[in-house]
Amino acid sequence: MKPLLPVFCRPMGYVILLLSMFVPFGLFFLGKINDGNLLFYKECIKLLMMIGALMILFAYNKNESKTIENIRNNSTRYAMFITVLFVFGTMLFKVSTGDIITVDNSSFLTFLIINILCLEFGIKKANVDNIFKK
Repeated sequence: MKPLLPVFCRPMGYVILLLSMFVPFGLFFLGKINDGNLLFYKECIKLLMMIGALMILFAYNKNESKTIENIRNNSTRYAMFITVLFVFGTMLFKVSTGDIITVDNSSFLTFLIINILCLEFGIKKANVDNIFKK
């Protein structure tokens, strides 16, 4: 999977993720979020998180190489497997507790976050391997 975005989109994606995690608390304390618009804000925050995660995944790395591209491919493969296990496990838990109505509906966001975790781990592991090979 080739990167599509410039290098500065990677830290900007992390900033968007951080903002999307902490801005809702500020909006709540300011009284902007209430029962009437909670669903709207929830979905907007999920979209912001997805945009930030996609920016991180599709941005060039500082020292982009063929190994980084392979790590990006492998992280997507691992993230698909882990996400399927996670979603299946949560659905199985919901069915076993009798709570069939509330089934996980944010599996794509879960996939993106797991993909970023796998990507970052793979990049750090490759950097450490390069240091110890020298």
